Amino acid sequence: MTMHLDAVHLVLLALTGLLGGIGITAIGPGGVLPTIGLFVLTGLSPSGVAGTAIVTHIATGILGTTAYTHSGQLKVGATRRCAGVLAVAALVGTPLGVLCNSLVEGRGFGLLLAVAVTVTGVLVWVRDRRATDLPDDLLAPGIPMGRTAVVGVVVSLVAGLFGLGGPMLSVPLLVVCGLPVLASLAAAQAQSIVIASVGTVAYVIHGDVNWPLAALVGVPELAGVLIGWRIAHRLPARRLKYALVLSLLAMAPYLALRT
Repeated sequence: MTMHLDAVHLVLLALTGLLGGIGITAIGPGGVLPTIGLFVLTGLSPSGVAGTAIVTHIATGILGTTAYTHSGQLKVGATRRCAGVLAVAALVGTPLGVLCNSLVEGRGFGLLLAVAVTVTGVLVWVRDRRATDLPDDLLAPGIPMGRTAVVGVVVSLVAGLFGLGGPMLSVPLLVVCGLPVLASLAAAQAQSIVIASVGTVAYVIHGDVNWPLAALVGVPELAGVLIGWRIAHRLPARRLKYALVLSLLAMAPYLALRT
């Protein structure tokens, strides 16, 4: 598939990887950008889009988890427990998402992706308002395990369907549930390793991974993860959040109408 894309499309795909990586660790919902890029810029089937995108999130999840362990968030007991519950839930939700993907045609995939993108944009907006009342410190309490498990299953199902790592939805949902932003980002990175690993195995078995495109998107995405982690700790991310919300809401109608 890579041989059929011109230089402009290849650059745009790499850019979606970079921006997606920044969004993953800076605000959470950046992992949808590679999926959107692969869907819009290539001729891959829905399963090819999801399979190729989800492969990239194994490395980003490992790198993001390492970064947030280094900065202390994943050394806190409450955050580790949250990450563990999310990871176990992913073992249930991810295969269901991959199964749902096999039942979706191209147009239906675009419509569902548009809905997911719109919901994400709204959740990021709500999260931003909710996060102003939550402390971003290392002593913040966790949230009930039952609530965390529900979030984990829902997020991993959607992630398996679209080839996402998980932070796209888990971060805003965890913040809305009462977990601080940095703790939510940290727990979501750990969950994404399980989602991406389980999803990759399933999509590889069915031959739905385009490895050259996965590398093209995944390498810049890794660089973006480190940039995003620094942004989350050192710079106000409000403008980035608003830019992402507006971009997602503007992209949703196009995805819904694209055949």
